[in-house]
Amino acid sequence: MWARAWWWRRLRAAGRAMSGGGGPRRPRPPKDPLRHLRSREKRLGGAAAAGAAGASGRSGPRTVFVQVAAAGTRDAGAALYVFSEYNRYLFNCGEGVQRLMQEHKLKVARLDNIFLTRMNWANVGGLSGMILTLKETGVPKCVLSGPPQLEKYLEAIKVFSGPLKGIELAVRPHSDPEYEDETMTVYQVPLTDGSRQVGQRDPSLVVAFICKLHPKKGNFLVLKAKDLGLPVGTAAIAPIIAAVKDGKSVIFEGKEILAEELCTPPDPGAVFIVVECPHEGFVDAVCENATLRGYQDGKQENPVALVVHITPEPVLRDSRYKQWLERFGADTQHLVLNESSQSVHNLRSRKIQTQLNLIHPEIFPLLSSYQSKKEEATFSVPVARGECLLKYQLRPKLEWQREAVAADNSAEFIAEALELPDFQERVQTCRESLQGKLASSGNTDRYPEVVFLGTGSAVPMKIRNVSSTLINVSATQSLVLDCGEGTFGQLCRHYGDDVDRVLCNVAAVFVSHIHADHHTGLLNILLQRHRAFMSQGRPYSPLFLVAPTQLMTWLHQYNDHCQEILGHINMIPARFLMEGCDVFKPKAKTFIRSLLENYDFAKFQTCEVRHCKNAFACSVVHKSGWKIVYSGDTMPCDALVEMGKNASLLIHEATLEDGLEEEAIEKTHSTTSQAIEVGMKMNAEFIMLNHFSQRYAKIPLFSEDFSEKVGIAFDHMQVRFGDFAAIPNLILPLKALFADEIEEMEERREKRELRLLKEAIKASEARTAKTKLEHGVDLHGAPNKKLKTAN
Repeated sequence: MWARAWWWRRLRAAGRAMSGGGGPRRPRPPKDPLRHLRSREKRLGGAAAAGAAGASGRSGPRTVFVQVAAAGTRDAGAALYVFSEYNRYLFNCGEGVQRLMQEHKLKVARLDNIFLTRMNWANVGGLSGMILTLKETGVPKCVLSGPPQLEKYLEAIKVFSGPLKGIELAVRPHSDPEYEDETMTVYQVPLTDGSRQVGQRDPSLVVAFICKLHPKKGNFLVLKAKDLGLPVGTAAIAPIIAAVKDGKSVIFEGKEILAEELCTPPDPGAVFIVVECPHEGFVDAVCENATLRGYQDGKQENPVALVVHITPEPVLRDSRYKQWLERFGADTQHLVLNESSQSVHNLRSRKIQTQLNLIHPEIFPLLSSYQSKKEEATFSVPVARGECLLKYQLRPKLEWQREAVAADNSAEFIAEALELPDFQERVQTCRESLQGKLASSGNTDRYPEVVFLGTGSAVPMKIRNVSSTLINVSATQSLVLDCGEGTFGQLCRHYGDDVDRVLCNVAAVFVSHIHADHHTGLLNILLQRHRAFMSQGRPYSPLFLVAPTQLMTWLHQYNDHCQEILGHINMIPARFLMEGCDVFKPKAKTFIRSLLENYDFAKFQTCEVRHCKNAFACSVVHKSGWKIVYSGDTMPCDALVEMGKNASLLIHEATLEDGLEEEAIEKTHSTTSQAIEVGMKMNAEFIMLNHFSQRYAKIPLFSEDFSEKVGIAFDHMQVRFGDFAAIPNLILPLKALFADEIEEMEERREKRELRLLKEAIKASEARTAKTKLEHGVDLHGAPNKKLKTAN
């Protein structure tokens, strides 16, 4: 098998040589960035042609619904997805929302409006990743509406996202007049905390949104028209249809026909309201707002069908807010999004973990959830509690729809796994093998413990979240290595109600480089950690941040213009921990000394690696002797090998499978065998591979270089040094569990290798033909008579 892999690598090299060297991969055909605009222009063409009719000539969408993307739980936050056949909208975009939308197929292709109720990380934490995804999807323009800090936020994220060419981003301030498109008109209602003065960064301004659907004309009743003898199916019917849809009677053969005889009643267009009341300081602002109260007196032409409350339980129990909510009347539905929700969000992740748990319950523990301890408010009007994917349909019929609501059916997940060919037999064989190995293994230490929180790359996906690893050094000491978007959510799902204790144990975070999939979860860790200290009544201390100094540019901009966070960190530049570095800043020296003392580390070292500029790996050596090395993102790197000599554990990225070495060079990542080779060179006791391309959603392809010293990381996998002997034995059950996925990936690889072989042969033939022509021989081997030879 090793020889086969070697042969294919030689063949690839030969193909590159025959074709004139290792040039870049063939570019994909460019996306059409204007396709969404063209479809909209085509859709609106009829209305434009009848321009004199204006707004009255337009009929609203046939289908509109509000759907819960995130139900307000502590791990997922609160977000709403609004659908019509013309537009898609998102209300709030916290961390993990993009991942949920991807999992539950809430498409972003037409998502051109994002409404934000306030500048708080819970509402905007996933916005930078969402914008990058919209750009890649080809959305030409996205408009952000809401609080005044949005302009500064967009400037701040460009520190790590770059100039965002290819998508136009616009901000619609809360002071702007209403917004109108093909689906609805949206009014922004600013609300201020009366106890505080509004400033540039002050989070005391919240924006509520009143959304009015455009009226929809009635449907023409074709069968009724035929019964009345109307010229259905001819050109003469067109003006009749237009007239009755506008509510006008028509005269046909001397007889007046009323509009209601030929047309269903028009839909005047329902209203839905989205309001956030984050704490008691905003209760008066909400309850006394004249614009909102105008929708409670029954004088509005459009009825309020739904009010969405992004509101914590203490506010809901406040008598002022409760009375305000109930004044909308019995015909208005209410939806509450807050931490009292018990909804399951990341269903696919739970399914995979439940099935992995069958293989090894300790290495793959079942997931948990955070349960709010606050008493739920009760009301005298209909109030629904948020559930992921719960829908409220606004058109064609006002109704709740629960068919899509996610449910965690563990029994079904287990039964599905047990029915897979060879799975049960391989699990049993694995367990029997492990019993003997565990008996002979002398290492039963509880710590250190490595918990993989995110093992995917680039973007959060339904099964693998982006980069983050938790090192539990002891029962009271934890270290986070990289902190991609959704890291806190992963902690919540892993530890459940114990998450605050774990957050208080985290004294430091290492960020390897400033790509979004490695650091955009940092702010939520800082804010939730502060909350954890307060809730547990423990004295608060800032977190040590070991990172490239460039990260501070982003943190300063967010702190200065959006939300205060700098008080939560003590910065240690990653460069200061490189071997032989002269730390010239006294404060940094103090922080480094405290960091080492806090964790009982003998050494915390970094080195630059081969990825982007200012990308680092790190190594930690405990006073008891163990050593863990983390590569961050990198191609094979000699400096990393040197720093990691004789590591107890190497955690190394393996973004791509073997055979994709060219792509790995282009993207400055490593293949599986390259990562293993680094570990062998540094004489690591064990190697855990992670940071897999999302093309390997469930499991990566296994390399021929796998050995008893190599394991594959999964989200929520927890590993102790005593597990090193067990992990290679998990491969056979894993192959049985993911047999279909492995077969599909191997087929793709074989097709790619066949294509490369054909290209190599073609290049070889072209080269041979060129050589023969140059030497005066035709393609059939005969001398070329047209060529003259010198005497």
